[in-house]
Amino acid sequence: MSKAISIIMGSQSDLEIVCETIKLLKEFKAGFEVRVLSAHRTPKELAAYVELASRKGTKVFIAAAGGAAALAGVVAAHTTLPVIGIPIETSALKGIDSLLSTVQMPAGVPVASMAIGKAGAKNAALFALEILGITNKKISSALKRYRSEAAARIKAIKL
Repeated sequence: MSKAISIIMGSQSDLEIVCETIKLLKEFKAGFEVRVLSAHRTPKELAAYVELASRKGTKVFIAAAGGAAALAGVVAAHTTLPVIGIPIETSALKGIDSLLSTVQMPAGVPVASMAIGKAGAKNAALFALEILGITNKKISSALKRYRSEAAARIKAIKL
């Protein structure tokens, strides 16, 4: 598969959380690329990247940011492709600021917002794969296996 998923982080410090997304996408052998671009510090470069990625085969964007967390919204403003936001935990407000910034998009500019932190990073990967799985039977089958294996692990727990 080509690099159908584009992961954008607002800062290199977001990589610790985004690694959860990357691990899952590697497990599924999904094509992706990772970039550090800021909605506030590199807005022109971000807009140019989103527009170019859309033309080069990206099908889904994942945007991870903390604090003001405008990244997912700015990405969504430059594309009609699906955008999934990962709110990054912050020291000041424990990520509530990031969550609210990601989820409170105006009508007409949708962003799918995941949970704060690592759970959100994992779910962002899975959600992106579900979107791609609509037209890719290989991904769809792999997701069904993944869910089945997760259920089996839970059922195997004996207390």
